[in-house]
Amino acid sequence: MRATVVLAAASLLLLTACSGSTEEESAAPTSTLSSVFDFTARTVSGPDFAGADLVGQPVVMWFWAPWCTICRAESPAVATVAAEFDGRVTFVGVAGRGQQEDMVVFVEETGTDDFTQLADVDGSVWSRFGIVAQPSFVFVTPDGQTQVFAGSLGVEELRDAADQLLAG
Repeated sequence: MRATVVLAAASLLLLTACSGSTEEESAAPTSTLSSVFDFTARTVSGPDFAGADLVGQPVVMWFWAPWCTICRAESPAVATVAAEFDGRVTFVGVAGRGQQEDMVVFVEETGTDDFTQLADVDGSVWSRFGIVAQPSFVFVTPDGQTQVFAGSLGVEELRDAADQLLAG
């Protein structure tokens, strides 16, 4: 039952540009293509990453923390769907609220190293997208519209959201 409700909420927020949560609804920040990816960040593994490299692509951003047990529990779902949509939808993890060393360990232990993981130690990327809690997701359409979902999503919900991004 809860999975059906979460799936419906994820689909609705992708269609209506409203953010959702497993508990409450609130307005989602929306951005233009020229500004949504106007950031740089360091990856968990060290090199710099330019958000501008994501312009024009459907993107799923997963906001997590290294000490978050819910994030750890949903990491197999995120890794599975990221692999299924590789080359069609770009997945980017955004780790925050922790030390970079702990972020590295989390990525290694959870097998989420097959897609880009950012180490947002100063919280600037989280702030840019209005994220205040983990786990959260931001779905970005190729034209730069963003939709925020605060809460955890499973394989089916993430798969549906990625399909919605591809469908436009």
